[in-house]
Amino acid sequence: MSCGSGDPMGTVALDDVHEPSQRSEDRMKTNPPAERIPRSLVKMTATAMMLWLLPGCSTPPAAHHLADPPPTAISMTSVDPIGSESVVDPAGVLSLRDVLSLTLLHNPELASFSWQIRAREAVALQEGLSPNPEFEAEIENFAGSDTLGGFDEAESTISISQLIELGGKKALRVRVAQLGTGLAAWKYQSQRLEVLTRTSMHFIDVLAGQRQVELKSASLDLALEVMNGVSARIEAGKSSPLERTRAEVVVAQGKISLEQAKRSLESSRVLLASCWGKEVAQFPSVRGSLEQIHEVPEFDLLTSSLDDNPTVSRWDLEISERRARIELAAAEAVPDITVSGGARLFQGTDETALVVGVSLPIPVFHRNQGLRREAEYNLSIATEKQRAVRVQLFANLHDSYQQLLSAYREVTALRDEVIPAAKSAYDGVRESYRQGKLAQLDVLDSQKTLFEVRDQYTRALTDYHRARSQVEGLLGKPITELKKGGSR
Repeated sequence: MSCGSGDPMGTVALDDVHEPSQRSEDRMKTNPPAERIPRSLVKMTATAMMLWLLPGCSTPPAAHHLADPPPTAISMTSVDPIGSESVVDPAGVLSLRDVLSLTLLHNPELASFSWQIRAREAVALQEGLSPNPEFEAEIENFAGSDTLGGFDEAESTISISQLIELGGKKALRVRVAQLGTGLAAWKYQSQRLEVLTRTSMHFIDVLAGQRQVELKSASLDLALEVMNGVSARIEAGKSSPLERTRAEVVVAQGKISLEQAKRSLESSRVLLASCWGKEVAQFPSVRGSLEQIHEVPEFDLLTSSLDDNPTVSRWDLEISERRARIELAAAEAVPDITVSGGARLFQGTDETALVVGVSLPIPVFHRNQGLRREAEYNLSIATEKQRAVRVQLFANLHDSYQQLLSAYREVTALRDEVIPAAKSAYDGVRESYRQGKLAQLDVLDSQKTLFEVRDQYTRALTDYHRARSQVEGLLGKPITELKKGGSR
């Protein structure tokens, strides 16, 4: 604040710090004004400097402890920064638990979220700090005309001013920042659940790819066995050489299918390794059982757990944060007071006096109307988004549930009825062919049917586990916790 002439700050004389006028005049005669440095000026300067430095020596406010967000079905792991840790590829066979652990430790997406939470905590700390005081020094009435030509009649003022926030602004800013930190934690949980779901599906693809390679290899072995049998019959004069050509075509197709399965498996392996931040998959294989399935619960039982999804749960905190912003916008309409105090030296008489001042904005035009209205609109937006998110999740859950139910029924039908019948038919046709009762074309047709049924069974198992991962990702918990369906 300015302390010059015409300053609204009051001037209070200190009778006990100056000498009688006669003694002052005598002293001025002895020491010319241009050469003396008044002791009162030194005292005033030292006092002002102490007032200026004392706030910097005070104890800083304690950091606010941020409450943890409400728990969800999937608890959040430590959010310590993990991006700096070295990523080591596993060398052994991996289970699903191993894969998920590696992903939680080394996934690049999750690593960035841990830093976001730290950044929000830093914002909350900053919002809890008070404004710094301001130091001001001013010299008036010098380098003028006549008697004001030098510094003999100058007035020097040193003051400290401090902004005092009213309306609870600081506490509300801290609350908004803390809610923002909680939202960052919820977003981490949502991203964590999404990453784990995606990792589980990549794991399923690798497991299914391994099974496909095994099936294609077994199918190729079976085709080779049939071709060798045909060759033996040709040598015995029981079959035409044309039958060997047909068998060779089946073998060639089997080799192509096996090579395609291997390439698809390698692609799935790379995608899985990328979940923990690696570009090359060095693990030899994964272990698990695609054939372990569970009965699908009723859809109503699933919808009752939909609110456990962090994407839904976070909106309660989001709405609380928007309401806190409304309160903050209202508080910011309350004017803040700036108080100041200091000392003034009158060079002409070598007298000092105190100066104090208060300034207060008059809220005539700007009362934060626009920001208050914006905060209210943002609350309405959050309320509508919360409803829209739940509706969308419900639709996604219904779609994934139908896929899961369809895959489950297909798996059980193939396993219990179709595959046993196809295997029995193939064995019967093959035996009849050996006895000369059926042609080779019948054997090849039966063999093709068996291969196709086995492929369909593997695809159905893959669809089941992928759909189950999607459902559990939407619910935030395993479906076995909803209904204890035994393995089948």
